[in-house]
Amino acid sequence: MATINVMKTMTLVDDILKLKKEKRALVLAHNYQRGEIQDIADYVGDSIELCRRAIEEKDARIIVFSAVDFMAESAAILNPDKKVFIPSSGARCPMARMLPAEEVRLWKKKYPKVPVVLYVNTLAEAKAECDICCTSANVVNVVDSLDADTVLFGPDENLAWNVQQKTGKKIIPIPEGGFCPTHVLFLKEDILLLKESHPDAVVAVHPECTPDVQSIADFVGSTSQICKYVGESSAKKYIIGTEVGIIHRVKKENPGKEFIPAYDGAVCPNMKLNTLERVYLTLKEERNPITVPESVAKKARKALERMVSITQ
Repeated sequence: MATINVMKTMTLVDDILKLKKEKRALVLAHNYQRGEIQDIADYVGDSIELCRRAIEEKDARIIVFSAVDFMAESAAILNPDKKVFIPSSGARCPMARMLPAEEVRLWKKKYPKVPVVLYVNTLAEAKAECDICCTSANVVNVVDSLDADTVLFGPDENLAWNVQQKTGKKIIPIPEGGFCPTHVLFLKEDILLLKESHPDAVVAVHPECTPDVQSIADFVGSTSQICKYVGESSAKKYIIGTEVGIIHRVKKENPGKEFIPAYDGAVCPNMKLNTLERVYLTLKEERNPITVPESVAKKARKALERMVSITQ
């Protein structure tokens, strides 16, 4: 049975590589994707890295964005001359749905002179209502770039807390209580227990984790920043507090180091809806196209382009 599965995977990989070449397709995979998808992708990275890659690859005719909906939407908005597809139409980010455009408008009415920064983990309709977008990698630089002491920020309140600590500005989270269902699974007590068992391990977590988890970490950063940190650090063992898909990448890039998930169950079910089979079918049939109404895309594009222009 295992042999059959391996042969099937190898055949799928060959078919995907062939289709990529024939169709001038670019396959982008987020750090939380399944390992087999990361292995066949042209680029693996976080939101801003992949957005930049999509723009830079001028020869690509189509983009298959293996991630969740808001990332594929961002690629479509930034690349109106390319066709963008997502392997699974059900790969939707629950956090993004916590902040619909209507609620952004309500907060803007309440604070009419306060700039709005929205995490890229929002839908296009919400992005169209903000001044600038950000990722967890460049959020501090984005907020610091604004000539304002107070900022409306959404939808993740834990990232909002992190930004306030690092910038000293007043960050008003919108909505109240926005969160990533996967990152709130990490508990301070669990990490402290792991530290007892692995006293030589360095703790690296994502800023979508709760403040008490961030407070005990040796390093807090985006997925790309975590990858860079463990690559440059001299430590040999790491406790990683983010979606477990990143473990595949850091192990691959750092074969001499050991990586321990801060919680084995930290799996984003939406990210994992994308499979090798679905990537193949998307390439073959060009199914699940991402479309954003131009009236929305035009406004959202400005906020995304401002985000991309600011370094991490």
